[in-house]
Order: sequence, then C-alpha cells, then structure tokens
Amino acid sequence: MFKKILIANRGEIACRIIATCRRLGIATVAVHSEADAGARHVRLADRSVCIGPAAAAESYLGGERILAAARAHGAEAIHPGYGFLSENPDFARAVEGAGLALIGPSAETMELMGSKAAAKAKMAPAGIPLIPGYHGADQSDATLAREAARIGFPLMLKAAAGGGGKGMRVVRSETDLGEALQAARRESAGAFGDERMILERYLERPRHIEAQVFADVHGNTVHLFERDCSSQRRHQKIIEEAPAPGLNPRVRDELLAAAVRAAEAVNYRGAGTVEFLVDGDDFFFLEMNTRLQVEHPVTEMITGLDLVEWQLRVAAGEPLPLAQEKIRAHGHAMEARIYAEDPARGFVPSSGQVHRLTLPEGRNVRVDSGIEQGDTVSMHYDPMIAKLIVHAANREACRTRLQNALAACFIAGPTTNLGFLQALAASDDFARASVDTGLLDREPASVNPQLDPPAETLAAASAYWLLFQEQAASGPSPWDRCDGWRLGASVPRSLDIECHGRRWLVEASGHGGDYCLGLDEAKQQVRLEPLGDSRFRLAMASCSDRLWIHAHDDFRLDVCFNQRRWTLTRHARFQQAEASGPNDGRLLAPMPGKILEIRAWQGGQVKEGETLMIMEAMKMELAIKAPFDGRVEQLAVEAGNLVEADAWLLTVA
Repeated sequence: MFKKILIANRGEIACRIIATCRRLGIATVAVHSEADAGARHVRLADRSVCIGPAAAAESYLGGERILAAARAHGAEAIHPGYGFLSENPDFARAVEGAGLALIGPSAETMELMGSKAAAKAKMAPAGIPLIPGYHGADQSDATLAREAARIGFPLMLKAAAGGGGKGMRVVRSETDLGEALQAARRESAGAFGDERMILERYLERPRHIEAQVFADVHGNTVHLFERDCSSQRRHQKIIEEAPAPGLNPRVRDELLAAAVRAAEAVNYRGAGTVEFLVDGDDFFFLEMNTRLQVEHPVTEMITGLDLVEWQLRVAAGEPLPLAQEKIRAHGHAMEARIYAEDPARGFVPSSGQVHRLTLPEGRNVRVDSGIEQGDTVSMHYDPMIAKLIVHAANREACRTRLQNALAACFIAGPTTNLGFLQALAASDDFARASVDTGLLDREPASVNPQLDPPAETLAAASAYWLLFQEQAASGPSPWDRCDGWRLGASVPRSLDIECHGRRWLVEASGHGGDYCLGLDEAKQQVRLEPLGDSRFRLAMASCSDRLWIHAHDDFRLDVCFNQRRWTLTRHARFQQAEASGPNDGRLLAPMPGKILEIRAWQGGQVKEGETLMIMEAMKMELAIKAPFDGRVEQLAVEAGNLVEADAWLLTVA
C-alpha cells in the first residue's frame, strides 16, 4: 500500500479521499489554487501546496505543476478525484512517465472511453446495445446535417470527448440544428478542448441507470450493483439512488452483465461507471466514466464498502478485496446534491460566504462536504456545497429519511436549492419512482410548484418573530415586555410578511409563544413550542405539527413544513412594497462570470427572447435575452470582460 499520495482535486471529493487515507494511515498532499488557500481540503490534508491562480486552467488543470508538487513532496501516487484531470489521458501518461502511480485506469482506456464515438465502436462487438446515431470522424456541418436528417428529430447533440451535461443539446427540428451545433461545439471546446460531436436518437422519456464496476490487474472484474440517476435537470444529476426502483429483474441482470463485459472489453482497471439509458425493458449503452462518480456514496451505503479504499488497493497492485459472489446489497440509499444556486432564477449558480451551515448527523445519515461554516463558495468552481446521503431498509423509509434530513439542513449566505430538493423528494412522481431524465425540464411546476404558504407556515413564522421580539426585549422591568400592553387594553402587534412576492399583514396578540393571530381575516389561536435544534411544535386548530424554523437573520427565515420549505421575509415597520412598474430594459448579470460573446450592437433592433449576449460562469453558459422587442440603447460591457453579479450589461429601450 502507498505511504503518501497527492490529491489532484479540491472540494468535497478531496475531503472524501483524505478521510479514507487517514483511516488507512496514508499521508496526503493537497494542491490548491490561490483562491482555495483556506479551503477545507487544505485544512484537512497533512501537507498542502499552492499550484497557481484561481482559474482552473492555471491551477487544477496544470498537469506539470501537479506532477512537480508530487515529486517535490514524496508522493508515490496521484488520485485525480472526478472532473479536472481525472479523465485526461495525457495527464495519465505523464504520471506514468514520472514514475508515479495514477489511481485510475490506464491512459489508453481513458482515451478510448473518453471518446463517445470510439467507446460505442468498442461496445458493439461486445454485444452491448447502442442508441442509433452517428459517431463518425467527418465533422463538417454538411455531414452532420445529413446524418441528423437520417436519424430524425428530435435528436441529441453530444460532445464526443466529454460528459457532465457539457456540450449537450436537444435539437427538435432541422431549423434549430445550426445554432445548437455552434453552441454545443463552443461549450465542448471550452470544457474539454475538443469540439467533435456525436448525434443520437433522442429518447423522450428514458431512465438513466448506471452500473458501478471495478477491475484489477489480475484479471478480476465485478459490478457493485446499479444506481438510478434519472432525477436530472439539464443533464445534471440531482438525486441519485440505489438500487434502481422498479427495474425488471431480468433487465437488471442483463444490464449488470453488460457493464462487466464493457469493462472487460477495454481491459479496465480501477473504479468505473457504465451508464445506460433504459426505455421500458430495453437498455442502451450511453457512456463509460473512467473515474469515481459523484454519486458513489449510495453504492457504499448499500454495500458497506469503501470505494476509495478499493481504488487505492487496486492502484497499488492488490487484487479486488471481494469476488462477485461475496458482494451483497442491503436496503436502499439516496443522495441529494446541495448546490449554491437559485431555482427561482433558472438555477443560476450563487456564490459568497456561508455564514451559517447546519447539516444533519445521525445513524444512516452521511454528509460529504468541502465547505464549512465561514468558508466561501467561489465563482471560479462548481457551486456544490455538500452531498446528503441517507440509508434505510426500503425505498419509502429511505425517502422519508431524506425528507427529514433535508428539512434539518440550513445554509445562510448563498442561495441554495434546498427548497427544490425537498419539493422533488416529496413529489408524487418521485414517490412513485416514475421520474425520467427529462421530467424536471419538461414539467418543472409538477415537481416544484410556486404555492402560497399554508396557514400553518404563516402562523409558525409569525409566532417565531413575535417570540424573538419578546426575547430580544426581555428584562427585569415589566415595561420591558414586548406584548402590546396598554392601560385599559392591549394593543395588537402587527407583522408584515412576504413570501413568493405576496404580502400578508398579520395582527397578533398574546405573549410567550401563545398568540391569537389574524390570518386572512380569520383569527387563529396558536402555540409555538421550541424543541431544540431548530425544531418546533406548532399547535393550531386542534392539530399539532412538528416543523423546522431556520433564521437567516432578524428579518428572514425558512419554515420547513409538510415536506416543503418556504422562505419568508418580515418587513420593517413602514417599509413599503417596491413599485412593480414596467421593465426598464436594464439587463443585469445573473451571477459573477465572463462575457464570452456579444451578438447585439448599440442602436440595433432586437426581438423579445433574442439572445443578445452569452456569458460563462461556474462551468456553464448563460444566454442573456431581450426582455421585449426594442432597440439596444447602450452596451456596458465587452467580450472578455469579467463581471460581478447584478452588473449592468446593456439596456434595451
């Protein structure tokens, strides 16, 4: 076994690898950019080395710098994690050339499976079903247009050299092909340095089922069962689970056997994932990821195995720890990816300091995170905050545990997707395990409807703020009491509360958690009782409910009730609602990022919905579109500019 390894990554996966190394007594060297000098993975590692500026291209993608750090600090092997250089065959060759071990497959295997076109060509002789499409070397516009017409619409454009949703577009008609092709090529070139495309028939409502495989240098190959990753948004996974619910047992056995054959066909070594699209009882090879997956913890939870330990042992030349017949699966596991992103604004990434971070702990609840309270979610990297993983005896018990764990989470600072995750976990489609890969993009309101908060949520928020005011004003004198007492009669207190753009004026009387509240012209007697750890019990209308209340500050809080999360704001006295006048045409940056392309010019006429500008932030492209028909009155930025969130970009008159 290795004595010291270097981790060529950051964030939660670097922290995850460090945890296993520490348990095995292996020393760790962390690399970091200047922006990550105080990051959690740096604090956890035995030694850390700065390898460059914040931009990934100048730090985490700098193979020579990473190799120099490994040699200088006596590392015997390099673990690339996922993303960055984890599937880069040139880096794999450089590691081998430096006399170090790469904790991953060979460069040849990476090269073969890193090309979707080459991978599909290799799978066909192994008897693995493929989606009809075009994977050829001729990448001219004319050839791709001809092949697209042959395959038929809708079809999927995919980056031949990548994954993770980058360089992917669904094209529904011939007229959309040209623009989609340009955007996919540009995104693929930026993410992978390769703009080659493949075309595939687009399956409208498939499930995404993947098999975890492992192989060693002694000729042993096994699977560690499958995962269902169908809960996706724009091809990015959101909630993963294992095993795949409702899968035909025959299909499961055939799919797992096909995954093992796929690994054997490319002489695989280490941890890999073979991904399939499942359409009814048919399944088709999608791609093979030659690395550890983000969602590997659900496999660890059902098998009780440490996949990072298996990676280290295989890379050190040891045989697989278990034969296929000794690998067992128990119960059900789910993983929810908690991101700094704003679902109300199209899931644009968020950034900033994490002022408060509360994540649940307990038996069968696990959190993998690269962030601690006080850390900053950087605009330079993926905005993941944590992965929340739960395990239970069966799927419904697991789903309930996930819902409760999500309700216990609280993050103050960047906007997060916690409310969206709770809504998804509570949705009918997810409960029935009837989610396909396109559902969340096709029918977002069915999963996350913008509902007004129920009376219980408004009552809980009102009672919390009333109680908070009383506690803040408490003192030895009866005059300190904040209960509206006056000579003759008490004066009702009032609260001005807003949620989802709607405001309520709540009249209240009472003290100490017992209140009479005027809600929607009806009076309700309520009692709010603290239970500890942000949990409360609300008694109202002869019913009693347990819920969570998380306060961002004195004027903003989250209420988690009935498996939903509402963010409510209390307006200060005399604060008026903002005027809801017409759009003034000023377009602002939705997040910090870089201006890639400007398609408009000052004085030019534009149509509503027309793309005026493209910006890149946190590994994704965003189209800035015209809010209405008009004329570009002023451009405030140029291509190549770096801008902060809410920076003025242009004005349409």
